[in-house]
Amino acid sequence: MIRDPKDLKRYEANERANHWVVGISFILLALSGLAFFHPAFFPLTQLFGGPVWARIIHPFLGVLMALSFLGLYVKFKHLNKMTPADHEWLSKAKNMVDGNDHDMPEQGKYNGGQKVMFWALAICMLLMTVSGILIWRAYFGFDITLVRLGAVVHAAAGAVMIGLIMVHVYAAIWVKGTIRAMWYGTVTRAWAKQHHRGWYRQVTGK
Repeated sequence: MIRDPKDLKRYEANERANHWVVGISFILLALSGLAFFHPAFFPLTQLFGGPVWARIIHPFLGVLMALSFLGLYVKFKHLNKMTPADHEWLSKAKNMVDGNDHDMPEQGKYNGGQKVMFWALAICMLLMTVSGILIWRAYFGFDITLVRLGAVVHAAAGAVMIGLIMVHVYAAIWVKGTIRAMWYGTVTRAWAKQHHRGWYRQVTGK
């Protein structure tokens, strides 16, 4: 697809690759995790070669996702610090959902909703990682009480994370022009000016 040379660079290739590693590993983890969570989803283990392989692969995929997400966290945490403009944006979020986004406060590279999503996912990732270690009995031998607690936290954080990712994907589809940023790394100037005016002025000097 031919791109306008005036389009703005939003993500580098390594940032997009990191994002997709997190995304794909999350999908695989969600499928295998659901298979262990409820008997109705148990047939999903066949996607991984059966229940034994699903159980073996699942925690290693978790390590991959955790390390990949850590890369994103280190790269973007400073861009996701909440500001008064973000709180104002959140207070007016309903207007944007209703299609009236012209009076929203000026936003930088990320808006208030994206920042809340970032920190919520970071917390869930931390809980998933710590609880995952507690219940990884092939390599760790924690007390059974900690294992049971870890299993509950792991399931709860996993359920919340699935919901957050569904919202994340829906929002990316709903705001036309967003997905191309993760495919090609660029966005149109019109998109940037409408949705992230502060970032637009920063990168263009206008």
